[in-house]
Amino acid sequence: MNTKKRPYVLSIAGFDPSGGAGILADIKTYEAHRVTGLGVATCITYQNENKFEQVDWLKAKQIKNQIAVLFDAYKIKYVKIGLIENFKILKQIVTYLHKINPEIKIVWDPIFKASAGFCFHQDITAETIENICKKIYLITPNRDEIQKIYPDKTALEGAKTLSEYCNVYLKGGHDEENKGRDHLFTKSSYQNYRPKKIIKNSKHGSGCVFSAALTANLAKGFKLHKTCLKSKSYITKFLDSNNSLLGYHKF
Repeated sequence: MNTKKRPYVLSIAGFDPSGGAGILADIKTYEAHRVTGLGVATCITYQNENKFEQVDWLKAKQIKNQIAVLFDAYKIKYVKIGLIENFKILKQIVTYLHKINPEIKIVWDPIFKASAGFCFHQDITAETIENICKKIYLITPNRDEIQKIYPDKTALEGAKTLSEYCNVYLKGGHDEENKGRDHLFTKSSYQNYRPKKIIKNSKHGSGCVFSAALTANLAKGFKLHKTCLKSKSYITKFLDSNNSLLGYHKF
């Protein structure tokens, strides 16, 4: 019997009743990676893989209370943050996590818009994002999201600029010319990741799953480059797992 203890990984995200995105998708991803997944809800969403109807947000205090009880019981070094009401609350949560554990590593999946079309954030400014990213280990924007932050720059230019504040993994799923080609920017290096195959199928919550895979692989002790390679392989299998909008998780 394997008695090796699994690392704890925390997801702070929304509850999606379809299980395709948010906390449920993250927990599935963590289990597939053989890490112990913990979850903190930021909101209750009313959605499935085809439509997004409504969201009810939890207050910052409610989110912090969930975090506190988990940190009382578990040694958590890696946290993924997904859907959150606004940047003010995001900053409070990030600051709170660093207060509990100054060595915490946070992966932020900046969800500005649901795949079904619902917009979450309109007040996006470079200064706001840069200030938050000073306490983030890795941010995972797609091309649309990075250009919301830096509308006067190309996606690659924007990602490079943001990498002065934290590591940036720019996802290439929205790049029609180089479909699936991703880019990792750090303060001192650049790496691109070509897809082994082009996947035509799209999946509800694919951004959530990918950022959760990154967090899980970091928690398992892999360096950033290796983490990106492993996570890209996982999301490729997830996207290619079936023809529906809800993917299968397998390792």
